[in-house]
Amino acid sequence: MRVHIRTIHRRGRRRIVGALSAALLCTAGVTALPAAARTPGSPAAGPAPTARPGPAPRLPDGLAKAPPMGFNNWNSTHCRAEFNEEMVKGIADLFVAKGLKDAGYQYVNLDDCWALPARDGNGKLVPDPQRFPHGIKAVADYVHSKGLKFGIYTSAGIKTCNPAGFPGGLGHEKSDAQQFADWGVDYLKYDNCNNLGVDAKQRYRTMRDALKATGRPIVYSICEWGENKPWEWASDVGHLWRTTGDISDSWSSMLGIAKQNLPLAPHAGPGRWNDPDMLEVGNGGMTDTEYRSHFSLWSMMAAPLLIGSDLRKAGPETFEILANKDLIAIDQDPLGKQATLLKSESGRWTLVRQLADGDRAVALFNETGQPQRISTTAKDLGLPQADGYRLRDLWRHQDTHTTGTVSATVPAHGTVVYRVSADGRWATYPPAVETGTDRTPLVEAGTPAGLRSTVRNLGGTPAKNLTVTLKAPRGWQVRATSRATARALPGGSTLTTGWKISAPAGTAPGAYDLPLTADYRSPRGARITSTLPGTAHVVVPPPSGTSYASALPWLTAANGWGPVEKNTSVGESEAGDGRPIGIGGTGFAKGLGVHAPSEVSFYTGGRCSAFRAQVGIDDESGDRGSVGFEVWADGKKVAASSTVTGADAAKAVSASVAGAQTVRLVVTDGGDGIDYDHADWADAAFQC
Repeated sequence: MRVHIRTIHRRGRRRIVGALSAALLCTAGVTALPAAARTPGSPAAGPAPTARPGPAPRLPDGLAKAPPMGFNNWNSTHCRAEFNEEMVKGIADLFVAKGLKDAGYQYVNLDDCWALPARDGNGKLVPDPQRFPHGIKAVADYVHSKGLKFGIYTSAGIKTCNPAGFPGGLGHEKSDAQQFADWGVDYLKYDNCNNLGVDAKQRYRTMRDALKATGRPIVYSICEWGENKPWEWASDVGHLWRTTGDISDSWSSMLGIAKQNLPLAPHAGPGRWNDPDMLEVGNGGMTDTEYRSHFSLWSMMAAPLLIGSDLRKAGPETFEILANKDLIAIDQDPLGKQATLLKSESGRWTLVRQLADGDRAVALFNETGQPQRISTTAKDLGLPQADGYRLRDLWRHQDTHTTGTVSATVPAHGTVVYRVSADGRWATYPPAVETGTDRTPLVEAGTPAGLRSTVRNLGGTPAKNLTVTLKAPRGWQVRATSRATARALPGGSTLTTGWKISAPAGTAPGAYDLPLTADYRSPRGARITSTLPGTAHVVVPPPSGTSYASALPWLTAANGWGPVEKNTSVGESEAGDGRPIGIGGTGFAKGLGVHAPSEVSFYTGGRCSAFRAQVGIDDESGDRGSVGFEVWADGKKVAASSTVTGADAAKAVSASVAGAQTVRLVVTDGGDGIDYDHADWADAAFQC
């Protein structure tokens, strides 16, 4: 983690996950946007392309031929007391009981805080007797008894990253490596804290040699956060290397890391993997749709799949995501080619990955907050010319066919992943039918709202007995205002349907499921159902007069660190841990506390004329940090501050928002990363 305020988090490093400068936005013709507009603006595609390297040397040990799959406790437990022997054994049990072992997960890995702060009189590492009363070897033996592998953690410094000061491996490489081998360790994560400024290549090579000298095969994970560009030198040092700072359980963190890791595709391959950090799936900071995107992107990027949630507390949706064998097959494909960015435009991404059998995996990823149609072709994916193609949806586990178009209307923050192949039996599969809506409807309770749906037949055979249904919560009224059925929808044809939607008076504000379903039969009689998950937002317009933003329900909120807070600073990573808002020594009773990059949107329903706020870096950051503030009305920027720092007094920001249906409050990182960027919209208010 990064240093923010007051507390030194686990990773006291300078490397920033979410910050992408304009100089890093060159790939695929993407131009730089203001930082906060990257969600949902055009994707920051990462560093400018580098020359494709020749075949990189790699460790000649045959390990990690595919990206490692397993578990690491850090994201769910940090150094809390629940990290102990019982937990580790419980995870191993669940790997077997829940089918994760059968799906390919192997490693059960410990992270920081497993040892005592001092070595023994012989310079040996000492397991914490409270956490691991039977010692590390006993835990490793238990994991091995389940047919799994065992991993451990230390740092390439004199101490690990935790402030308690657990011993690191610098100067003790041979002794520690032998101790790990004697315990039965199969995987070592080697961090980068407290390294005394010793050259990184030297430190990591020394441990490589020490591991090799033990004679035990140990997968070696280099965790120096990408600071020394390990993708350029570490393929003959370790089997995988971190390319970014630590991930956190938020949409903005996951998205920023993906953007940093994507351009590094030329450096990955069997035995040498780019590592964008562990999975957050199931930890609760993102929606299930966002977690599916997280898992999809990591699988497309041939990333190590290390579960970071406490599986003892996980629900069925978490296990369903993590055990998706269709996507795991993409991640583990023996060709080992990481996906590359085929196209990006206005938050719509198309990623393609070449597979060992000649197929292509394609991910259609929607970074934005509205449904988006994303489309490509089999030709653009690099497949040979054919009359038809098999199209396997890797989340629905469903086979259809297309004559060449590969497209989907993708929900906000969602990802559709297909495996596409030139299959001579294409006509035996049902035609692919794409369902979509034009937007996420904003519904005032008791007042009808409109929506338009489309159903497209992408195949070469008709979709017969087609029925389109829009489902709403109990008590809502949904009515089709135009045709919603077809006896046969020919290949290449589209059915467009208008809908009126009404939520009952008194419906509470918030998001409600509104799935669109197309039910049809193939020419061979097979019944197919295609469902697009959808959402309707029930909204309440601000009352007449002046309304503070902190008193209004927001439509969406995304934050670079922790949740958005009302009437306090953002504080640390937990909800409600901020302090009274203060900017330049002046206190404010009302406002929003955020952390760059941040975006909070409100429904104004065309009823408000103006917005105003006093903005700045919260005093809890001292004189550090730098951010920019922006106001967007219906997708148009209507106000922006200059860059403000922690040394500045509050600045006034005002904007006309007359007629706007939605207003978005955006904070950018000031172009220098997100450390200490605790920003306040003090006294933020709408005039309506």
